[in-house]
Amino acid sequence: MTEKVPAIVYCDGFFGKMDGKTANGLARYSGKYEIVGIIDSTKAGLDAGEVLDGIPNGIKIFKNIVDALEGTGDTVKYFIYGMAPLSGSFSAEDSSVIFYAMERKLNIINGLHEFLTDKVSFIKKAAECNVELHDIRKQQNSNQRNVFTGNIDKVECPRIAILGTDSAVGKRTTSVILTKALQALGLNTIMIATGQTGVIQGAEFGVPLDALTEQFISGEMEKAVFEAWEAKHPDIMILEGQGSLSHPAYLSSCFIIRGGKPDAVIVQHPPKREKLGDYPDIDMPDLKEEIELIEVFSRVPVIGITINHENMSDSELTETIEAYKQKFEIPTTDVLKFDCEPLIKKILTLFPHLNAKLA
Repeated sequence: MTEKVPAIVYCDGFFGKMDGKTANGLARYSGKYEIVGIIDSTKAGLDAGEVLDGIPNGIKIFKNIVDALEGTGDTVKYFIYGMAPLSGSFSAEDSSVIFYAMERKLNIINGLHEFLTDKVSFIKKAAECNVELHDIRKQQNSNQRNVFTGNIDKVECPRIAILGTDSAVGKRTTSVILTKALQALGLNTIMIATGQTGVIQGAEFGVPLDALTEQFISGEMEKAVFEAWEAKHPDIMILEGQGSLSHPAYLSSCFIIRGGKPDAVIVQHPPKREKLGDYPDIDMPDLKEEIELIEVFSRVPVIGITINHENMSDSELTETIEAYKQKFEIPTTDVLKFDCEPLIKKILTLFPHLNAKLA
């Protein structure tokens, strides 16, 4: 196993919120980087795990980059931009912080659509400081020009897509947790990352789909799944979802379904969210209607519901889970608060040959 590289994550003002989803995900899990600190002046002094899930994880939140580097020692090698604003662009303050990070000899990881390697000032500064700029979306976009071929039909293992009713509802988190739970049972399980955060976390297979030209998105999704199949011959794959199928702005779910051809879908939903994130004038879709849309478009069943418990009390969460079980007659859980057991039981029932491969 490759040793993780120490990194700090910049997320000023947004850690634990929707636009801080990259930082949130990295604080929960990273297979590539050892996250030693989060930068958010509004939550300085707190524990990142406590902020996210009420359970300390030992990752401290710092007021600024100076404090972060003083508090984490000389081991830090990477500065990760941990926000995902709707604009996809850096603020003047962001640029200033990144310049300082380079002066402190940190390599920069950027997941935005605005590329640092397109900016003369950043290129010059990186060269002066002898550090590297990594534009995750640009790197993936440079040589990704594969159209759909039909190779997806050669993939023989079940594929479960984790879709949702909005962006930033926890689809990637559920994908990671479910993947690890299936692996713990002894199943060779591969997660296909479809966004920049999953790639930054260190997913072996995947591509940030929204960085690609539309003509090639379905083909690149297919290619990621097919390459995983050929390389690892997994027992099962988990396909990370993006946005929602009904979302007017984010269309990646269409390509995940067409290119990845899942055999079943799990839907992530935040019951207390009333408006689409970043679109305060647009109502959230009705869960029943979203499920129906997914099943018609994908022609496969929705086999489970996973809850995002934002703004929910424990009693509300428990009541909602029970209500959804009764209403939709499929397993429902919150994988952060509880576990994946109901989902795994359903998966093993649908694909009984997997039982023979359990450890």
